[in-house]
Amino acid sequence: MIRGFAPAESTRSEAVLSRLQLLVTRKLDGLLQGDYAGLLPGPGTEAGESREYTPGDDVRRMDWPVTARTTVAHVRRTVADRELETWIALDLSASLDFGTARWLKRDLAVAAVAAVGHLTVRGGNRLGAVVGTGGSTERIPARPGRKEAQGLLRRVAALPSAPGRSSLGELVDLLNKPPRRRGVAVIISDFMSDPSTWVRPVKKLAVRHDVLAIEIVDPRELELPDVGVLAVVDPESGAVHEVQTSDPKLRRRYAEGAAAQRAAIASALRGAGAAHLRLRTDSDWLLDMVRFVAAQRHARTRGTTR
Repeated sequence: MIRGFAPAESTRSEAVLSRLQLLVTRKLDGLLQGDYAGLLPGPGTEAGESREYTPGDDVRRMDWPVTARTTVAHVRRTVADRELETWIALDLSASLDFGTARWLKRDLAVAAVAAVGHLTVRGGNRLGAVVGTGGSTERIPARPGRKEAQGLLRRVAALPSAPGRSSLGELVDLLNKPPRRRGVAVIISDFMSDPSTWVRPVKKLAVRHDVLAIEIVDPRELELPDVGVLAVVDPESGAVHEVQTSDPKLRRRYAEGAAAQRAAIASALRGAGAAHLRLRTDSDWLLDMVRFVAAQRHARTRGTTR
């Protein structure tokens, strides 16, 4: 597992990060074919030819002059950019210091940063990040190259969590300032805060950039096991609650409430124009990411955008 580390643990943590990067490289390169395995294979910004509109096309790319001339709706094709700038908004607040399966949520969030870096730093692309740890926010400038991406990953992994909750909306807003040319924005969080606090900044971000929201989930956040009285601690406030998990009605209400919460998160992200990838601490997250990238490519070839 990857955790924030003290100096005495730096050697072990470096070894863990090296193994993680090797895993990401081998599996992603082995399963994703092509010279340019982008995370979000966006259409780019350089103008290309027009074609007839098909359901699912991005209406922001309507070619109005051609549409008016032919009386048939057309969209403008664009040439894919080979040099992009990708920014990550990473939520490392205390709620991610939790896990009951193969990973802690924090570990999986850092692993997602490693995968994003691997998929986006080719061809001179630049990678930067803003990280919220509950107590503070750190900005890591965007720089090109795999070595710089590895340095970013080490800095992120070393950041300790602090009591309190990061404002996800404020964190996402940092990606809007200063304005940048069109690129890729990746938001990594458990999205446990009220969607009304972050959906507007995400929607604003999606106007200019291709946005990917990576949601980190632990299975115990979806359903409770039958283990008798369970002491539950809120990692952000320190509050302790005892829950009688032997009550089947309580477990059912918990599962229903959790399902409704996740559905609300997915709906808010979809409405904000973000692509949505859910990674679980009890699953093969790399395979889930490969499937997501493959689905995005397939959607692009069919003319859809999400």
